[in-house]
Amino acid sequence: MTDAEAAAALSAGHLVILPTETVYGLAADAGNAKAVAAIFEAKGRPRFNPLIAHVADLAGAEAIAVFDERARALADAFWPGPLTIVAPVRDRERVCDLARAGLDSVAVRVPGHPRARAVLSAFGGPVVAPSANRSGRPSPTTFEDALEETGFAASAAIDGGPCAVGVESTVVSVLDGRVALLRPGSVTRDQIEALVGPLEQDGEGHRSPGRTALHYAPDAPVRINADRAGEGEILLGFGPGVGDPRWSLSPTGDLREAAANLFRMLREADREKPVGIAVSPIPAQGLGEAINDRLKRAAGFVG
Repeated sequence: MTDAEAAAALSAGHLVILPTETVYGLAADAGNAKAVAAIFEAKGRPRFNPLIAHVADLAGAEAIAVFDERARALADAFWPGPLTIVAPVRDRERVCDLARAGLDSVAVRVPGHPRARAVLSAFGGPVVAPSANRSGRPSPTTFEDALEETGFAASAAIDGGPCAVGVESTVVSVLDGRVALLRPGSVTRDQIEALVGPLEQDGEGHRSPGRTALHYAPDAPVRINADRAGEGEILLGFGPGVGDPRWSLSPTGDLREAAANLFRMLREADREKPVGIAVSPIPAQGLGEAINDRLKRAAGFVG
């Protein structure tokens, strides 16, 4: 599999097994919500955590994220390499809502693996690539393990040899003048503090991949498992003939389409200033488990 072929697969909306220096990832175009939803589906028992947007260089990072001087200093010191920087999002289209878990920040890094950067350069945009394991299993650090875990979902796969680091990247947030360590990794706290000074206490863990996500909750109250809209409510339907087609998460009852539309439709409905947002019942299997978890949190039943 050549780098150009892998990039073409990403452009076509397919998933690709991608080597990095940390672990093998299951990669997709960060701006393609359906492709991102397919990652959650393939991994099984999905959670709507924010995903890391992988880019080829610092210019690619600053095209999608707003970096201040400290973020640039970290990037200069540790990129390419196993450090992820969480910063305010600049381009919401190139890293879709589903990839960001509906947040106003984006997690971004330049991987150290040469094959990963070659694919990213050929693709020309950000690529999300969470670890290529099924949920609850160890992250794959060899090509063979990655294929065994989620190769069934990928249309292309690149053998980059054993991962040099073997643990997920360190995640640091640089937001509102604060720098905080959200997830430890091979770039250590001491190394980071030597560059930017003492780190803040972790108060933004929901912004980090690999942590429980704080799901987007609209201003309007959310009512789940609704069979119709109440007075002044907007109904987000699911399935054929349910509600106004404009507000259907999936007119055909496709869970992948519903997951891809969820964050966007909650936000768009909220902009209408309704009395409330009602949501049709969503089947609990597959991606439906994640959709229901997300909706329960938005409705105030969880977290």
